Amino acid sequence: MSQPLKLELQKPKAKPHFGAKDFLTIAEYSTEEIQYLLDQALMLKEMQKKGQQHHYLNGKVLGMIFEKPSTRTRVSFEVGMYQLGGQATFLSSKDLQLGRGESIHDTAKVLSRYLDGVMIRTFAHETIQEFAEHASIPVINGLTDSHHPVQVLADLLTIVEHKGTLQGLKMCYIGDGNNNMAHSLIEGAVKVGMDIHIASPKGYEANQAIVEAAQKAGEQTKSQVVLTTSPQEAIADADVVVTDVWTSMGHEAEIEARKKIFLPYQVNTELCQLAKKDFIFLHCLPAHRGEEVTAEILDGPHSVVFDEAENRLHAQKAILKALMEK
Repeated sequence: MSQPLKLELQKPKAKPHFGAKDFLTIAEYSTEEIQYLLDQALMLKEMQKKGQQHHYLNGKVLGMIFEKPSTRTRVSFEVGMYQLGGQATFLSSKDLQLGRGESIHDTAKVLSRYLDGVMIRTFAHETIQEFAEHASIPVINGLTDSHHPVQVLADLLTIVEHKGTLQGLKMCYIGDGNNNMAHSLIEGAVKVGMDIHIASPKGYEANQAIVEAAQKAGEQTKSQVVLTTSPQEAIADADVVVTDVWTSMGHEAEIEARKKIFLPYQVNTELCQLAKKDFIFLHCLPAHRGEEVTAEILDGPHSVVFDEAENRLHAQKAILKALMEK
């Protein structure tokens, strides 16, 4: 494997002081902290590929609470804890007293006595915020309706591996702007010096408060956040092209209506001709070929979606190590 790539940002000499004990959104992390996590992910990935032991979390236990189903999130966190020398225990909402009315307050305090960290994959972002408020151990957001920070850290890792840098790149996201991927991509891009253009139909724009906060953060890194209804405008000269399913979990009743609304936003060969010739394509998966993206793009030479999926493991291990290692 090639040597770890370095971002064109000031490299921290040592582990920075993390302002937050939790990993709930990208916005809560500084540029220096994000860079440190990416550097750590590259190091841990290289160690894993070389078969080197990296048991930084020997004896630690991560609890994983799932109110939404998952493939990549569950497997990558379980394997990640194992490779770091710790263990992970799966807790579905059916297994917890939360499902029978126990308060988030009490559950957080009890689990803090048993575990060294908790990863939660749930619906309302307020749920994980409340849990983190009352927990005395690190809480990691495995996905909420409004944020997906662990996925976006893996995306940034994938981009820097394929492009050698993050600063100065143009990312475009095409599809539902008011979903967790769009929001976390906006928050992540501005922290690392990338411009991001979001193309969405009217009525499906990104949350205005998130956009405004990101634009303010972008003043420090000279990054732009641009919202448009034109996928052609968003993708023009893009280095990175990203999309997501048109219907996220919880909106299944809207599937047929959304297919009609989002059809002009399909990522296909014709649209991608407007991007840079060496663009890379990202999708967090699962993908619906023939809907938000065509098979020619998803399975084509520009696609790095399986590198991206693998990098969930390495990016999350960096988060776990940073928050749980003593």
